[in-house]
Amino acid sequence: MAQKAFKHQAARNTQILNRTHLISLTLHTLFHLLRLLRPASAPTRPTYLPYLLLSTPALAIEFWLEKTGRPSYASAASNNNNNNNNNNGVGGLKTCGEDLDARGLTEWLWDVLYWSWGCVGVVCVVGDRGWWLWGAVPAYSGWLAWRTFGGVRRGMAGFGGQGVAGDGDGAGDGGGVSNRRRKLERRGGQKMQYR
Repeated sequence: MAQKAFKHQAARNTQILNRTHLISLTLHTLFHLLRLLRPASAPTRPTYLPYLLLSTPALAIEFWLEKTGRPSYASAASNNNNNNNNNNGVGGLKTCGEDLDARGLTEWLWDVLYWSWGCVGVVCVVGDRGWWLWGAVPAYSGWLAWRTFGGVRRGMAGFGGQGVAGDGDGAGDGGGVSNRRRKLERRGGQKMQYR
């Protein structure tokens, strides 16, 4: 049963990576073609410098996702010795690759990749002024880091005996009583005796 899940994830990763490479190839080819065909945006160093600087992170992310997400297969010779299933002469599944739909860092990498593609597309349409949209990537990353570490800070505040950060002495939350407990006590249900 687990092998079926691995095969499903391997097939899904392969599909996602192939689609990713096709979209990337199409966008970058379109960028270069439009630069060559439009006389107003001739291929000069000022035109290609932002392209190289701002497309490199997207290409690096694409390479990283390829490296970690692409499934690998055992060779057909070693597979025949083990009498496992044969995939049309290709060896059996060795590793299915990392889950490309995972939350956290992988999700952030996809967000940056999609935004970078969007910037290349906008630059294809409006010209070099479109590279200013790429400034949203560091802003988004900063906001995401602030939200993540702020949530950790609030979640860890209860371990030291203090209330939630910003509450002062914790009197605002009923002295450490949960909302559920307060509602039960209000309805006349079980009352806790505090010592």
